[in-house]
Amino acid sequence: MAALTGDWEQALKPEFGKEYYRNLFAFVKDEYSKRVIYPPANDIFNAFHCTPLSEVKVLLIGQDPYHNEHQAHGLSFSVLPGNDIPPSLQNIYKELHDDLGCYIPNNGYLKKWADQGVMLLNAVLTVRAHQANSHQGKGWEQFTDAVIKEINKQDRPIVIFLWGTPARKKKVMLDNPKHLVLEAPHPSPLSAYRGFFGCKHFSKCNEFLEKNGIEPIDWQIENLVI
Repeated sequence: MAALTGDWEQALKPEFGKEYYRNLFAFVKDEYSKRVIYPPANDIFNAFHCTPLSEVKVLLIGQDPYHNEHQAHGLSFSVLPGNDIPPSLQNIYKELHDDLGCYIPNNGYLKKWADQGVMLLNAVLTVRAHQANSHQGKGWEQFTDAVIKEINKQDRPIVIFLWGTPARKKKVMLDNPKHLVLEAPHPSPLSAYRGFFGCKHFSKCNEFLEKNGIEPIDWQIENLVI
C-alpha cells in the first residue's frame, strides 16, 4: 500500500499501531499477492493524497470500490476515463443537472472534485475483482471511521453528505455544530427516486460554504476527449 503523507499521516498515526490495522495490513498485502484486487495498490489512498485534511470542505462517503477492471482508482463514485459512467454516478449527474444546471459529462472521472476539497471516501478501500463487498469486515471500516472522526474534529465549517443507510449510520460520529450534515437515500437506481432526486444537496452545500466565507465547489465535470 502506498503510504499516507502530510497531515493525514499525522492525524491517523495512532491507528497504524493498533492491532486491527496490523491485521488489516497483513490481510490486504496477502490479498494483493494472491488475487486481483482493486484499486491498484498505489491508488488505495488516493482520496487522501488528492484532498489533504486541512483542505477538506466536503465529505462524501461511498461504500466499497468498483470491482471491475480499470474502474476504481481510490475515489468514491469516480471511475477512470474511458469507462462507462456507473448508474449511481449517472443519477448524481442528473441531480446536479436539475439542482445547478450542470451538463451531463461524457465521463465519470471526479478528480476535479477531490482537488477542490471534496473528500471522496469509501468506507472500505479495497475489493476483490468481481466480488462486491468482499473486503468488508476486515478492518477498513474501523480505519475510515477514524478518518470521519478526524474530519468531525476540524474547527471549521465542513459539509458532509450521507447518502444511503450505511452512510447515514455514520451520523452518530458527527456532532460538531460547525458542520452541515445532509442526508438522503443512495443515488443507486434502486433508491434514487425515494428522495435523492430533488434533495438539492449540491446547491445547499455551496450556499453553506459561501455563507461561511469559503469558496464554493465547482461541481461541473467537463467532457473529456476520449
